[in-house]
Amino acid sequence: MIGAALPAASGLVLAGGRSSRFGRNKLAEPLGGRPLLAHAVAAIGSVAREVIVLLPPVGDPPALPRSVGADRIPVRIARDPEPFGGPLVALLAGLERTREPFALVAAGDMPGLAGPVLAVLLRALDASDDVDAAVLAFRGRRQPLPAALRVGAATTAARRLLGEGERSIYALLRGLRTRELAEDEWRPLDPTAATLRDVDLPGDLPA
Repeated sequence: MIGAALPAASGLVLAGGRSSRFGRNKLAEPLGGRPLLAHAVAAIGSVAREVIVLLPPVGDPPALPRSVGADRIPVRIARDPEPFGGPLVALLAGLERTREPFALVAAGDMPGLAGPVLAVLLRALDASDDVDAAVLAFRGRRQPLPAALRVGAATTAARRLLGEGERSIYALLRGLRTRELAEDEWRPLDPTAATLRDVDLPGDLPA
């Protein structure tokens, strides 16, 4: 793990999307000798005590290691309760399976996640009992992922929002006491902002 003072967190990797814009299963696309999804799993595993990968309800799971990193952080697979129900449905399914008080959430198509930036999110959440979520600000806008969440507060809010018909993580963050980390708090650790890049099209894959 990165640093000795990180709070205990479960990592949640959302990997249940359709890949419709990509044209094929983008999470299985090779990148640097590994599937695209494996990069996000490894990055989350560098700061979490477990990693849970949220997959669609049916279909063969991708090839993933049982553990990641020198500390052999366990990797588990969980299934979304409904096909393509949206990120909030998948997130709640993950939150209900966590073993730690904090959750660090990212998408499986984010291969540039920087471990030090993820650590800063966790520390920002841990620094104040008045904060339920921590996210990054980029060019004046709140970024929904990656996000650090208090599991109890986020689970309660997600259940309520889904009952009201909401499906987005933006709605969850609006309903939580959320701290946005300004760029000067995290960009020195990731000057190119690779942490925020996701892959929608084949041309989005890093060279």
